[in-house]
Parts: sequence; C-alpha cells; structure tokens
Amino acid sequence: MRPTIMEVDLNAFLYNINSIRKKVKKDIEIMPVIKANAYGTYINTRLDMLEMFNIVAVATVDEGTFIRKLGYKNDIFVLNQPYTTEIESIMENNLIIGVSSASFLDALGNDGRNVKIHIEIGSGMGRTGIHPNRIEEYVNLVKQYKNILIDGVYTHLSSPDTDEEYTKKQLDSFEIAAEYCRENIPTIRYIHSCASNGILNFPDAKCNLVRPGMLIYGYESSKGALEKIDLKPVCKLKSKIILLKTVKEGTSIGYGRSYITKRETKVATVPIGYADGFRRVLSNKWYVYINGKKCPIIGSICMDSFMADVTELDNVNTGDEVIIWDNENIKLEEIAECCDTINYEIMSTIQNRVPRIFVK
Repeated sequence: MRPTIMEVDLNAFLYNINSIRKKVKKDIEIMPVIKANAYGTYINTRLDMLEMFNIVAVATVDEGTFIRKLGYKNDIFVLNQPYTTEIESIMENNLIIGVSSASFLDALGNDGRNVKIHIEIGSGMGRTGIHPNRIEEYVNLVKQYKNILIDGVYTHLSSPDTDEEYTKKQLDSFEIAAEYCRENIPTIRYIHSCASNGILNFPDAKCNLVRPGMLIYGYESSKGALEKIDLKPVCKLKSKIILLKTVKEGTSIGYGRSYITKRETKVATVPIGYADGFRRVLSNKWYVYINGKKCPIIGSICMDSFMADVTELDNVNTGDEVIIWDNENIKLEEIAECCDTINYEIMSTIQNRVPRIFVK
C-alpha cells in the first residue's frame, strides 16, 4: 500500500452523529450529506454507517446510483436539480430528487414511472429554486402528472453563520411555501432548510428534517462552530519519509529553484503532492510534523511529492511518519487559512489515489 493515507475514525463519526441528535429536537430526522465521497472521507462506501439513517443526501444522480448499487436500501435524496438525461438512472435506482424546473418536471412526468420529489424553494440563495409565492402554481403543475409524488419541500440558507437578519428573512420566505405544503399536500413527509450552520444557529426553524454536512465529519462548518457543539474530527492525513539526503549550502530544491539552501541541509522527500490534493500554494510557506517537531516545506510542491527540511531533527529515518494534518499538531482549518480557502475544499479534494483506512 502507498505510504500516504487518510485515516478515517468511524467511532468519531458515530460520536458526531450522536452530538447532532442531542442538538436537534427529538422528532427531527437527520439526513446526513454524504456528497463528494462523504466530503472526501469515503464513509459513503460504508453500509454499516449509512444503514442507521432512513434517508441520506447526495449532490448528483451518479452519487445516488453508487450508494444504491452498494446495497443501501433506504431513501436517497439528490439535492441538486438533475438533467433530463439522468431520468433513467433516477427511475432505475429509486432516487428522490429535488426539482424546481418546469421543463425537467415535464420530462419526469411524461416518463410515466412513479417517482418522489422535493420541491426546492428559492428563498434567497440566488442559485436554484422557485419563488415561494409560486408554490401553488408549481404544485398544480406537479399534480398534472399522476406518477409524481411530492415527498418534501426545502430551501438552502446562504449565510446562517454570518447574517442573522437575512437568514430570518429566508426562513420567513420559505415558511410561506412550507405552510402551503403542510395544508395542501397530504403526501408530504419532509420540510427542511437547515444544513450544518442552520442547525447550530437557527434551532427553532419550522422543519422536521436537518441536513448536517461538515458537522458529521467533526470540523468547523464556520468559525466558532465547535464552541456550540461537541465534535471529534474524523480524519488524519499522513505519509512517510521515502528518501533522506544531506545537501550543501546553496543547493536548489525542486522545480523552478524556488528554494536555495542557506546551510548544509538534511532533506526528506515525502510522497504526496498536488495531484493528491496537497496544495501547491503551500510551497515554501507551510510545514509538516515529523517526530514531534514542525518541519518546513522547502521547494515547490511537486505533482506526487514534496520536500521538507528535517535538519533540526535529532533522529530521523526513512519510514518515519509525516503528519499533514491530525487535528492536534496541525489542524485542517490552519491549512485552509494558509491556502486562503475553507476546510471543506481542502478535505473534499484529497484525491482517490490516497487510500482511506477506516479505524474504529
């Protein structure tokens, strides 16, 4: 096995689910968001973790198809408006889909096979969804097709972590549509608006389902989130030293000679690079943790490896563990800040050629 791995703690995942259950009201269903290979953790491949939920959420039809073929038998909800070319897969795999397009709805209805949908309301995200004042019109459009059952109504909150006033306006707007659905659609099961930050900041939203994403993996969904809920990070990204060498002062390291040694330097080569999702922007300004010490990255990060200065280590050998992040010595959020991005992006873009090792 390649020495670079992502270690995924399933007990931490279960701990986080339990913490979320304590946070929300007892009658609220939890629908975990396991899109993008469960934010890069690949927990979406673990039926033993998924089967505790009555419904899970994915972003695409392909993601839902994968989980269905894996053997998951409960409900799968596709968050994003699909394409008409995906209708065959939707039907074959019994997926529930979010819709807000009249043309897609028409294609779905003319297919003739039974399907469940959630109507997406555009309450202020500016992405997809129908205006809440159009809910009656859209429901009447759905009713033209006897094969389509309205199973839910939902919306996306754009800034529940940063703008309380705007979020309240979104929730009030969404409630117009939700109330109509409660009163006029007997088949409706789920009303949902809150993802991770909504769960933490708007616990009184009038919904019966929540969509936790980053929280179930134990990381901050926004700055200060971990002060509001007790979570355990599930991932550690690690590698090993594959080569050690000592070079003279004035030696260039890596592509473009972006680093020149200022002294005799002991250099470690580590087999993880930007093709694995370890950002090139970290070149010459970040560090890794080896044998209890921070070791600076030197030279430009390569596609498949990078180099670190280990001169200060008293004892270092090939095969020694290299910590990229472990949530203790180096936090995922710190790396994200150095890359001028968010932890979501860093975690979800670790590539599939990095093996995921599940531990319990």
